[in-house]
Amino acid sequence: MTLFGLLFFVLASCYFFTVYSSPRAFHLRNMDSFIRAVEQVEDSNHGLSPLSLVRALRRTAGHDDVMTIHYLGASNNLTDAEVLETAIVNASSFSFFDKAIHHFVTNYGEERGVVLAPDGTTVALAPLLLGIESGLKARTEGTPAEGVFALTLGRTLGLSFLSLKDFPPSFRLGPNGCWDSVDHPKLFKLSRPPTLATDAVINGGMDGAILGTDLGSLPASEEPPALSGLLKGYYSFVLREGRGLDAVTRHISPRRREISRFILEPLDLHSQVMETLALVWQLEKTEWIAFDPGVATAVKDGLEAFVHKYWDCPQIIPRCQWRAKAHQGTPIPLSIPLQFLYVHHTYEPSSPCLTFPNCSRDMRAMQRFHQEDRGWEDIGYSFVVGSDGYVYEGRGWKHLGRHTRGHNAIGYGVSIIGNYTATLPSRHAADLLRHRLVRCAVDGGWLAANFTIQGHRQAVNYTSCPGDALFSEIRGWEHFGE
Repeated sequence: MTLFGLLFFVLASCYFFTVYSSPRAFHLRNMDSFIRAVEQVEDSNHGLSPLSLVRALRRTAGHDDVMTIHYLGASNNLTDAEVLETAIVNASSFSFFDKAIHHFVTNYGEERGVVLAPDGTTVALAPLLLGIESGLKARTEGTPAEGVFALTLGRTLGLSFLSLKDFPPSFRLGPNGCWDSVDHPKLFKLSRPPTLATDAVINGGMDGAILGTDLGSLPASEEPPALSGLLKGYYSFVLREGRGLDAVTRHISPRRREISRFILEPLDLHSQVMETLALVWQLEKTEWIAFDPGVATAVKDGLEAFVHKYWDCPQIIPRCQWRAKAHQGTPIPLSIPLQFLYVHHTYEPSSPCLTFPNCSRDMRAMQRFHQEDRGWEDIGYSFVVGSDGYVYEGRGWKHLGRHTRGHNAIGYGVSIIGNYTATLPSRHAADLLRHRLVRCAVDGGWLAANFTIQGHRQAVNYTSCPGDALFSEIRGWEHFGE
């Protein structure tokens, strides 16, 4: 055996033992498990550059398509040292990384190549890592990052719009889905037949665009962080009591929608997608794109749907994700659009929730109280706003709630978790309701354009809800009505 072969055997054997001595990490499909696996590769290969690692991961997952090579180069075009590093990754953890990164949807609606993030959202790893690699490549070469949008979102969006151009624009994107378990996630099942741009792919694309842009704009004097450190900083953050997201200035996953909009909207997305499709046609010889007279219209309509669903609307955590119990009985449909939106506070739980596990726990506690103590069919609210950056689905847009006695059929009831008798919710949580959710409701046809906002106490005279402080605040909101 040559010296090179002996070295490879020893290193690969050591790494194999280290990784597989903790098999639990290789069976759970969450971001923390992926970060731990990346960290183990980094610990076993001191001096391994983040760029070399993401290239090796791309090679492991077989993502050397012509567009990726066009922007990033072939992943096997590496130095001898990098080949050794790549071989170690491939030899000792090929199966895990291949399954974790390689994205596809099975015939049974299971989406693979996705992981559950700590914030409760689901992320496809492939577009995330391509965005990161694009930023690292630009940072290493001292050149502007090229292809970040095309690699993370542009190609997927464009092809999804065209492949389903005969369908309504809203059907060209998504869907979301739910995990078999949020504590031990192993299987992610979509809620309907998928497009090319599922919610997880969009989330991964937005995250990749954000992190790739951040890396590409690092000062020359600043070394990029290790891949595990970069992912930890973005996904595994801790919010402080009181101010929540108001105190966060760096980029973290609950803010992906607002940050990606800030970064990408100035780019003229229609032109970007059209240029990406032209490149796809050139590189992949996909001639149907070139001869399809409806390309520009399909892209225009599709982007309008994208902006509404992923930028105007907040991320809404579905019932299955916070582990809601079934509605007891038959839900009663609403006659939409509704005219009113009633603002509540939960009072109990009295403290704002700052994490997905805590907000989910609060949702379950409220549903249990409403069903078991009050004898209602379900949690009463239409939606609930957490201080973790997300809105939680209660009875949703379509079904009659039980939140504002005598007014449930004419308005949605939205509550912010916490007691706001003497203090206000975080500005970010209030804005989720005031700006994002109401705009989403109006544009989606759920709420009338001339809707009225009222506090719970205005419709029901025996309650102080939504608390004196919050009620004083909403009196200054647009659409507030006495």
